[in-house]
Amino acid sequence: MEAPLTAARAKKPSSAGAVSRGAKWKGIGIGLLVLGLFAAWRLLPVDVWLKEFQSWISMLGPLGGVLYGLAYVIGAVLFVPGAVLTLAAGYLFGFGWGIVIVWLAATAAAALAFLIARYLARERVEKLARRNEKFGALDRAIGENGWKVVGLLRLSPLIPFSLSNYLYGLTSVRFLPYVVASAVGMLPGTFLYVYLGAAGRSLGTKGQKSPWEWALLATGLLATAAVTVILARVAKKELRSKKVSR
Repeated sequence: MEAPLTAARAKKPSSAGAVSRGAKWKGIGIGLLVLGLFAAWRLLPVDVWLKEFQSWISMLGPLGGVLYGLAYVIGAVLFVPGAVLTLAAGYLFGFGWGIVIVWLAATAAAALAFLIARYLARERVEKLARRNEKFGALDRAIGENGWKVVGLLRLSPLIPFSLSNYLYGLTSVRFLPYVVASAVGMLPGTFLYVYLGAAGRSLGTKGQKSPWEWALLATGLLATAAVTVILARVAKKELRSKKVSR
């Protein structure tokens, strides 16, 4: 196996000010994405398309979940945003099955991209890593703390899901601990986005819901979001102590 890409070969980590600016632009980007999705929902027959696709998936039975899981893996490997794929899974399969499908598919995608970076396309991914401001700090932290940093980064992602899967393949972390840490660390985010997708599906039948059902839906959403935010803050604090977020 080739030696992992060292911090010296990676681009020098950005300053705290640059990280702050990056977080700001990321927040603006998420806000614009939400506005864009809302506009598309209002201006395009998105709900009709989703219901038709949902009907087709339902007709396939268990095979529908398998096919969606495969599509999720391919999409994540090709840099399709994981949040979009996860929201769609919640809408199509509901909360329970949505979590199962997304968790298995996201873990498989993380493992596949890792192996591609480590054994098949290392040179290309190294060029990509040099353009990422945080990779130098990430590489050093993983070298010192191994899979623990991977798990923390999954709770508080400093880099996008699809890109990070490839970058981890350049570090010194071993494959099996990486997969386990990723699978566990991705669970809170998976719960949140699948719940949001399932809640969107429930909104389509809002005329059939009682006030108590609406209250339960809102409470579940707030609780899921709160737990995710708290875990992300704890992870961010721990990562800062390991000098990953600088």
